[in-house]
Amino acid sequence: MRVKIYTSLLTGLIVLLSGNSATAHHGRAAYTNDLLEVKATITEFRFINPHVQVMFDFTDANGEVQHWHGELTAPNRMARGGWTKNSLQPGDKVTFTGFTARNEGKAMVIRKMVLPDGTDVSLRETLE
Repeated sequence: MRVKIYTSLLTGLIVLLSGNSATAHHGRAAYTNDLLEVKATITEFRFINPHVQVMFDFTDANGEVQHWHGELTAPNRMARGGWTKNSLQPGDKVTFTGFTARNEGKAMVIRKMVLPDGTDVSLRETLE
């Protein structure tokens, strides 16, 4: 009887301890702490799992067009904030602010988006 109790307690403890790591997502190790702000033109918008993807172009300080990739949060979180697969269209002009890729790739994790009229766009649902 004691063996069953100890086995049950040990199993329960293992489940509780492993549950914490199972709820973790992933870190930001792929991105620097350097914020970049760019006035961009959307070239493609993918409302897909696990993260919404935005491809965009902008002109750098040297006058050269840069082709970049941006990552947003999960589409279910964005949908709760009112986003759809048609929220951004090729040709749309926006300003993105985000953390750049650590490997010097042309990518960023987008943290802020502003429309040409100055409207700050919510990038996820808001909890009230």
